[in-house]
Amino acid sequence: MSIIGTKEVAATIDNGASLSDAVPLRGYSLLRIVMPVAWTAADLSFKMSDDEGATYRNVYWDWGAEMVVAADAARVIELSPFVKLSHVDNIKIRSGTAGTPVIQGAIRELLLVVSTRG
Repeated sequence: MSIIGTKEVAATIDNGASLSDAVPLRGYSLLRIVMPVAWTAADLSFKMSDDEGATYRNVYWDWGAEMVVAADAARVIELSPFVKLSHVDNIKIRSGTAGTPVIQGAIRELLLVVSTRG
C-alpha cells in the first residue's frame, strides 16, 4: 500500500552486472529503497542523468566524496532529506562504488519508493 503522492518503481540489476537499468524520476523524488532478500554484499551508489538519459554521471556530495548508501539484503533504506535525489530525469543504482563496483550473482530487483515533488 502506497502513501498518497508516492509510487513504487523497480530498478533491476542483471546477473553479472553492477549497474541497474535506468529508472525515470521525472516529477518524483527518491524517498526509500527496498532491498531484495538475496543480495551480493555491497553498498549502493548512483549515476544520474538530467538530459533525458543521454548522459549519466556519478553522483558526489558537494564536499567531493561519492554519494554512498549503506545497504544489505532485505533492508528498507529510508533516505535522508539531505540526499535530495530530486530534479533528476533518470537514475541508475550501482552495487558498490564507481571505483569498486560489485557484480551481483543473480538478477536483483530493488524497489524504489518515490514521491511527487512539492
